[in-house]
Amino acid sequence: MREEQYNIKDLEKLSGIKAHTIRIWEKRYALLEPKRTETNIRYYTAEDLKRLLNISLLNKNGIKISRISEFNNQELNEKVIELTSRNSDVEDQIQALTMSMFYLNTQKFEKLLTISYINRGFENTFSEIITPFLIKVGFLWQTGTITPAQEHFATNIIRQKLLVAIDGLLPNYNDKSKKFVLFLPENEFHELGLLFCYYNLKKNNHHVTYLGSSIPLASIDEINSIHQSDYILTSFTASYSGSKIHDYIKKLSEHFTKQKVLIFGSQIENYNDPLPKNVKKINNLSEIISSK
Repeated sequence: MREEQYNIKDLEKLSGIKAHTIRIWEKRYALLEPKRTETNIRYYTAEDLKRLLNISLLNKNGIKISRISEFNNQELNEKVIELTSRNSDVEDQIQALTMSMFYLNTQKFEKLLTISYINRGFENTFSEIITPFLIKVGFLWQTGTITPAQEHFATNIIRQKLLVAIDGLLPNYNDKSKKFVLFLPENEFHELGLLFCYYNLKKNNHHVTYLGSSIPLASIDEINSIHQSDYILTSFTASYSGSKIHDYIKKLSEHFTKQKVLIFGSQIENYNDPLPKNVKKINNLSEIISSK
């Protein structure tokens, strides 16, 4: 398998450090040692990127580059772990989660989440830490920086935390409680956002029927034949776009004429076509509670 290769502009984009600064650090402190292709073109490896991310984090927190240059990779990792274990800065926490994902460090990843839950609460952790972290994961996936194993490592831990939080809620249903059906369309598997909706709806004492990922539309009809829901909630992340998403939204509207259909997700954010009267675009997960 070919080693992943990055040019200096890739490093700039992924680390936030200017290419000019990276070159200075190389020359003065030998912090990175780029390799060369057979045609003599400089490139960097995934290990170089990981090292640069650690360097960036330490330097941002006041450690001089001259001092950082004295650390080997193990010492660099230990300094980052020590720093992020006591630092509540959002960007640093996201960076620390990223590094824990790179190295498949379950203990570190879970500890970071637990500390954030204690300091911020569950909802704020999801919106301020986990959501931007997942956006970063998506970018790293698109650029080939992380493997499927690393992505699944992170998302499965977050999924487990969400399920535990959902299971721990004891809703108190009342006259204002509504019935929601939550699902992802066929070939959609990114369910963390939908699970967070489940958590919020249950916490606010609503009835939730959660069907999970990649559900055929006909199956939702079966649910409605058993009990009429007030709302249908679904998300579009990867598999639907353009005319395909337009057609699917139209089908949702026609299938659920008696319900309000709520849609969200990365594919919906820039979707500006007119929506059917019974379909509403959700820009923020908190809107779901106030959408009635």
